[in-house]
Amino acid sequence: MASELNENRTPLLAGSSSDSDSERAFEEEEKVIISITSDSDADADSPPPFSWSKLWRFTGPGFLMCIAFLDPGNLEGDLQAGAIAGYSLLWILLWATVMGLLIQLLSARLGVATGRHLAELCRDQYPKWASVTLWLMAELALIGADIQEVIGSAIAIKILSGGAVPLWAGVIITAFDCFIFLFLENYGVRKLEALFGILVGTMAVSFAIIFGETKPSGKELLVGVLVPKLSSRTIRQAVGVVGCVIMPHNVFLHSALVQSRKIDNTKKNRVQEAMRYYSIESTIALVISFVINVCVTTVFANGFYGTPEADNIGLENAGQYLKDKFGGKLFPVLYIWGIGLLASGQSSTITGTYAGQFIMGGFLNLRLKKWVRAMITRSFAIVPTIIVALCFDTSDDALDQFTETLNILQSVQIPFALIPLLILVSKEQVMGIFKIGNAMKILTWAIAAFLIIINGYLLLDFSTTQVHGLALISILSVVLVVYVAFVIYLILQGTELCSRLTSAVCKGSSN
Repeated sequence: MASELNENRTPLLAGSSSDSDSERAFEEEEKVIISITSDSDADADSPPPFSWSKLWRFTGPGFLMCIAFLDPGNLEGDLQAGAIAGYSLLWILLWATVMGLLIQLLSARLGVATGRHLAELCRDQYPKWASVTLWLMAELALIGADIQEVIGSAIAIKILSGGAVPLWAGVIITAFDCFIFLFLENYGVRKLEALFGILVGTMAVSFAIIFGETKPSGKELLVGVLVPKLSSRTIRQAVGVVGCVIMPHNVFLHSALVQSRKIDNTKKNRVQEAMRYYSIESTIALVISFVINVCVTTVFANGFYGTPEADNIGLENAGQYLKDKFGGKLFPVLYIWGIGLLASGQSSTITGTYAGQFIMGGFLNLRLKKWVRAMITRSFAIVPTIIVALCFDTSDDALDQFTETLNILQSVQIPFALIPLLILVSKEQVMGIFKIGNAMKILTWAIAAFLIIINGYLLLDFSTTQVHGLALISILSVVLVVYVAFVIYLILQGTELCSRLTSAVCKGSSN
């Protein structure tokens, strides 16, 4: 069976980009060593029995991945959904998290089975022009996410300093978190994973305290999770909840993170076992993230649903609204909110830096030192973030509107990560015997179509409310046509129809 796997994967392994000169997510000496099987059962067809100690050795990548489900953009989506829709959208949050888990498991599957991450594989699978376009789209999505994350940290610092530190200064302070990242990375990936475990724990404790202080209704919470409800007034919030959960850069990130363990991916049983443990730890991580998101949503549903303040609550003023409404019997709610928001912002900015390294290195095959790539990735977002902070420091409403625009930017980038992922995990020449089956193909493509439709609604809603004037509408129309054409190309790339169309275009241009 192992020889069958090697034979199926030969087209991939023979590529020049997989040799020693190619960019790698982790060097061999950086990987965590896991003794998955003994020499006696190394060629067995089935993985060995479950082991808690092995699960612990695999635990880490899922918790870095789950940070994208808890970043400041998600928290803002949670609080606005709760304030405007009450408990009624919790079922959407549940199923959006389930969809996100499925997509992230496919990303992990790709990384484990091939030993390479999504950005590297896209570089090999697509023509250079398409690969560069995908890289630019991924960078745009990452910059949009990074601005939100850094702004979230800056808001938290402003809260915790009692307003003494302005937003722009908080941005500069947050920019230095990449040095923490670089420092910890030098001491091994497990140290970095431990930091994220602490940050996720901090968020869980902080928002659990606020949940306990505000005492949302347990009955309404349960009904909101189990009973689907949707009204015309809450469609925008529902779409926002779904759009916030699936992050383009996170799809690239997870396929690289799973390579931090030393796995012989030429042996079927070792790949199967790695997939099993990664599936378990990713599920645990996303269950925790779901609980945290539920806490935030229900707190604001309990406090502000049906009130005049509901439409005005955003990330920057949410803490003050909580303080005015609940005060805090045992704990100062404003500062507990600030601590949770700071943990969210700091963890997501560091994972954004991490994802940026993999995206840049994979698409461009850059053999740069990690600290150089980290500084380049960080500089892409810090300059525009400081400009945003200076422009919107005195206006909560303007900052919230800008954040919504960033959500749109990230949402329209989702097909450029999701479509290549689904195509690659379906290809036998890439995945060998670990390609997904027909039932999984149908399910995942249905999810992809749903997400693309959702994001199309967001784009349409944004364009009809924010874009005015013939010139802007004309520009947007052209951009939309190019966008749709590229999405169709990604779906059809590699098929006979695409080859015929490409040939026809080439002949037409030559004539």
